[in-house]
Amino acid sequence: MIRKYRYLLIAAAAVAAAGLMTFAARNDFGLGRNMEITVNMMRELSLNYVDPVDPDKLMEGAAAGMVNDLDPYTEYIPEEGMQDFELLTTGKYGGIGSLIRQKDDYVRIAQPYEGSPADKAGLKIGDKILSIDGKEAKGFTTEQVSSRLKGEPGSKVKVTVEHLDGTQQTATIRRERIAIPGVPYAGWVADGIGYIRHSDFTEGCYEELRAAIEDLRREGDLKGLVLDYRSNGGGIMQEAIKILGMFVPKGTEVLSTKGRSEASKQTFRTDSEPILPDLPLAVLVNGNSASAAEIVAGALQDLDRAVLIGQRSFGKGLVQATRPLGYNTMLKLTTAKYYIPSGRCIQAIDYSHSQEGSVRVVPDSLISEFSTRAGRKVYDGGGVMPDIRTDPEYISRFAMTLYAMGFIEDFGDEYMRRNPGQKIDIRTFSITDRDYADFAEFMKGKKVPYESDTRRALKALKKAAEDDRFAELKNKFEQVEAELKDDTQTNLETYRKQVVEAINNDIVMRYGYQAGVIEHSLPGDKEVKQAIGVLENPEEYARITREQDTQRK
Repeated sequence: MIRKYRYLLIAAAAVAAAGLMTFAARNDFGLGRNMEITVNMMRELSLNYVDPVDPDKLMEGAAAGMVNDLDPYTEYIPEEGMQDFELLTTGKYGGIGSLIRQKDDYVRIAQPYEGSPADKAGLKIGDKILSIDGKEAKGFTTEQVSSRLKGEPGSKVKVTVEHLDGTQQTATIRRERIAIPGVPYAGWVADGIGYIRHSDFTEGCYEELRAAIEDLRREGDLKGLVLDYRSNGGGIMQEAIKILGMFVPKGTEVLSTKGRSEASKQTFRTDSEPILPDLPLAVLVNGNSASAAEIVAGALQDLDRAVLIGQRSFGKGLVQATRPLGYNTMLKLTTAKYYIPSGRCIQAIDYSHSQEGSVRVVPDSLISEFSTRAGRKVYDGGGVMPDIRTDPEYISRFAMTLYAMGFIEDFGDEYMRRNPGQKIDIRTFSITDRDYADFAEFMKGKKVPYESDTRRALKALKKAAEDDRFAELKNKFEQVEAELKDDTQTNLETYRKQVVEAINNDIVMRYGYQAGVIEHSLPGDKEVKQAIGVLENPEEYARITREQDTQRK
C-alpha cells in the first residue's frame, strides 16, 4: 500500500511540476502555489492520517471539490460514473430493457420497455425476480440486480421470475443495446392535428422526431403539429439545431455561443432543407423545459415559427463540453452561454459569484427587451416566456407520496390479479368507484409519511409563537390543529381525483407501455386543447406570431 501511495505522490508531483512549468510561462504564481499545496496535503494525509486512506478516493474528492463552487453543470466524472454519463448523453446501454423496483425482499419488474428483450421474453410489470443466472435473488438490492442484468450486447442472462398469478418462468434473454426512446409517442389529437411528445435530446433524437413526422404525413393530411417539450430537460445541443432545420429555411441562424475562449464563440445555422417550412406549429413548455428544449422553443418563437403555450421555461442557457482527463475519467465543464436568434440569453441564474458563496437570479432591473423577426417584443432574464400562459397543473403531494412508497404499484398488481385477461380502451379507461373503495381498504393500516402544507405551516407558526412568548395563542392553535383532518383516509377523499389518475396510469402502463400513458392523458390535457384551438384558427395563429408581444415576466 505504501508503494501505491508513493506512486501516486510521484505522479501527482510530476503533474504539478508540468503544471508549474506551463503556468510559470503565464506568470500564474497563484495557481502553481496551490498545486504545490495540494500535493503536500495529499502526501501528509496519505502517510500520516490516523487510519489508512484510499489515495484514489482522496484524488477523486479533490477533483470533485475543485468544481463544487462553480455551477451545477460542471462536474468531475470518475471512471465508475462513465456508464451513467453515457446513458444520459446517448440514452443507450447494454441490458434487457426494463425498469425495476424493490418490494420487501425481492426486486420486481417495474416497466419493461416496449419491444425490449425483457418484453419479448414475456416479463411483465409486477414479476418478482427469483434468480439471475442460477443465483437466488432474494435480498438483492436494485443496484445488485441492475448490475447483473446489464452487460455486453449479445451476451445472455438467465432470469427466473414469478408472475402475479403465482406461476414461474425461466427465460434466457439475449442482452441488446437498449435505446431509451427520445420520442415516446406520436399520434393525432384532432382532425389534421398531429402531436409528438419529445422527452429528451439524447443522441439520435433528431432521427426519431423526423421519423415520427414522416409517419404522421403518411397516415393523413397534416395541417398542424403540436410539439410537446414539457419536462424535457434538454441534452445535446447539436440535436436541437438539426431539429430546427426541419422547420426553418436552410442557412437560418438559430443559435450562437459566447464564452471566454475564441473557440467558444460560434454561430450555428441550419444546414438542410426544411421538410415542414410552413406548417403551423404549437410548442408546449413548462418550468422543467430546459437547455436544448429551450433552444428549440425559443428559436421557433424568435423566428415567429410557432406559438408557445404553457409556463415560463427553466432558464438554462449554459453550454457544456467534455474534456478527457485520462484513465477513463472526464471533466464536464461549462464553456459558454448560448443566445437564440433575437440575441437573448435565457439563462436565469448568474453563477459568476458562486465562488464567493452566492448566486443570484437576473434582477428585474437588468431584464432587456429584444425583438423577434416580425418585431414582436420578447425578453431575457431567465427562461422562455410562452405566447399563451397557462397555470401549471396541480400535482398532489399526497398522490406523489403514495406512488413513491410503492402503494400505487402494489395495488396495480392486486388489480391485475383480480382482473386477468381484461381488455381496456387506453384513452377512456378509469377504475370504478368499487375499485377505489378497494384501494381505500387496501391502504388501511399503512403508514403514509405525508404532512399537509397547512399542518406544516401551523407547526412553524406554533414554534414562532412559542419563541415570541405568545402563550395566549396556544389554545387557538390547538383548536385549529384538532379541526385539521389530514389523515390517510381523509386525504384519499380530498385528493381522490389525483390518486385515481395515478392508479389509472399504472394500470394503463401495463397494457400500453409509456406510449399508452401519454395517449391516455391527451383527452384531458388543457394545454393540448389550447394548442388545437390555436392551430385550427389560422387568423389567431397569424395574429400571435406576427403581432403579439410576450409578457415581460
